[in-house]
Amino acid sequence: MAGVQQPGTARVPAYDRLLGAAAMLFYRDGIAGTGIDAIVKQAGVAKKSLYNNFSSKAELVAAYLQARHEEWLALYQARLSLTGSPAEQVLAVFDAYVDHAEFAYDKGFRGCGQWNAAAELPADHESRQAIRAYKEEVEALLARPVARLMDGDAQRAALLARQLAFLLEGAVARAGLEGNSQCLKQARQMAAVWLEP
Repeated sequence: MAGVQQPGTARVPAYDRLLGAAAMLFYRDGIAGTGIDAIVKQAGVAKKSLYNNFSSKAELVAAYLQARHEEWLALYQARLSLTGSPAEQVLAVFDAYVDHAEFAYDKGFRGCGQWNAAAELPADHESRQAIRAYKEEVEALLARPVARLMDGDAQRAALLARQLAFLLEGAVARAGLEGNSQCLKQARQMAAVWLEP
């Protein structure tokens, strides 16, 4: 019967359907290449639902970028829970990037969704500032265990954390071009060598 929810099924809220559709389309086709009509069609909702949930496409983009970061953080937390040593905690960051690269993306892996979005946004766009904050958070996640490895040598620890962040971000950019996680796995191996006593 139309309009009646079947027992045992959960109705997905329009917000979640719109965000899921936008995430898939923004990643696959780019932000500029994805129109509002495509998002509402993919989500299976009326256009009015989009504007009831998001005041603008810019707000939807911001929600997408935040959701993407939270998705990665969940992968990182899962990997972190399996670690013991500070070196393993550093490598958990790399493992979470590998996990993200190995998702079943529509039309394949295209690299970091954050970097892809940043490349499309104007230099002064507030979402670019959010992306910078997300990337700084990843560097901080590297820095904490590195500081424990360096026995309080804050300067050396900060330098190594920055080098690891650059290695990681360079690897994800290259992995996006190659369409697979191999560069990230190689970067993880390099990082493991750097962390050897």
